[in-house]
Amino acid sequence: MIVKVPVTNKDIIRLAAPISLALLVPQVSFLTNTAFLGRFGERELGVNGVSGIFYLIISMIGYGLSCGMQIQMSRRAGEGDNDGLAKVFVNGAMLSVMFALGLMMLSLWVTPVLFGLSLHNSDNIVLTINYLYVRVWGLPFLMLTQIANSFFISIHRSRYLIYGSLVGAVMNIFFDYTLIFGHFGFPRWGLAGAATASIIGEGASCAVMYGVFYFNKLYVRYRVQDYMVFDIKLSRRTLKVAAPLIIQFLFSIGGWQIFFIFVEHLGGQELAASQILRSIFGIVGVITWAFASTCNTMVSHVIGQGKQSLVIATILKVVKLSMLCTVIVCATLLLFSHSFLQLYSNDEALVLFAIPSLRVIVLATVIMSISTVVFNGVVGTGNTVVNLFTEIACVCTYLVYCYFMIERNRCSLPWAWVSEFVYWSSLLIGSFIYLRSGRWRGKTI
Repeated sequence: MIVKVPVTNKDIIRLAAPISLALLVPQVSFLTNTAFLGRFGERELGVNGVSGIFYLIISMIGYGLSCGMQIQMSRRAGEGDNDGLAKVFVNGAMLSVMFALGLMMLSLWVTPVLFGLSLHNSDNIVLTINYLYVRVWGLPFLMLTQIANSFFISIHRSRYLIYGSLVGAVMNIFFDYTLIFGHFGFPRWGLAGAATASIIGEGASCAVMYGVFYFNKLYVRYRVQDYMVFDIKLSRRTLKVAAPLIIQFLFSIGGWQIFFIFVEHLGGQELAASQILRSIFGIVGVITWAFASTCNTMVSHVIGQGKQSLVIATILKVVKLSMLCTVIVCATLLLFSHSFLQLYSNDEALVLFAIPSLRVIVLATVIMSISTVVFNGVVGTGNTVVNLFTEIACVCTYLVYCYFMIERNRCSLPWAWVSEFVYWSSLLIGSFIYLRSGRWRGKTI
């Protein structure tokens, strides 16, 4: 059975909307987590920003792996090769578990060294290390969920993503409330409680996603039970596609880690405000990332069906919808910026301090709504090496700006967040040049 390529705006939205909702639910959970910690203490709020970015870096290795597999699974879906799709899925799950266990061990070793050398405040160092020593135990659940999500997106069943995200978020929010503050007889763990709650949420989400696969009897069409032996040859082919994406995401989020370390050097208020702003950036970006994932899948389907002439037109359709939806959300945030920031903290001084930077971030997401979709259009062509070199160039430009504006010149926080304009503009230019060149035609994966 060949998965047909959607060509109308209605079909694009039908695929993107469930992905967007599935991404939004964890962001709401993250918003709640940030709001709880904001009321627990300004130091805990700031440390959660630094340590959260580090966890995001290692989780993006799994995301890069799942994106590489999503390209392959979407291509197999476009070709009507259900057996090939099932084989990629099962082998990818095995590979993900191996990666997760390796990353856990590496993180436990690297964390004290990295933050002991980079952070200035000794209390921040201790809190960050203790948080991550707990947090990394959620990696196996997270990476298995990422693979399941990629599978459902590749077969155009993106609505299933909502179930896992919703259950995971509800569990996370409940245990955030109980473990951070010590309600319902639970211990008052603060930052460690937030880490534990996140692990419980990731475990619940993983169980739901694989439960959905089983109870919908998808194993009948996609015979995963026939491919339970680890395939080294397929793993090498998967890593050939995914490795540039993994390195690309490491550069991308790694740049953000350096940004937060620089901000920590500015002061505690700047770090706490930036943690709030990171959460808002994630919420606003949900729509864009959903359209970007849709664009990735659609481009790969189009090429799998031999319709390369439709690639550019498909990307442009997705770009227009992404930009329109983002502008609506951004306008709402600009109108109600003060009220929205008060959800995170009852410290009026912190809220007023964050408002100018919030306005910068909101405007930067308009550029992001275009560049992320175009960039994922390049990902969908399968030429992930080009994505890697584009990402490296953009991150280097971004870091040069951050170093001179934040670390050297100690500019104000709004100028620090202008770095997002630098990054997303560079990404758009690089991706546009490659797509226009036509060198992606004929790429096999």
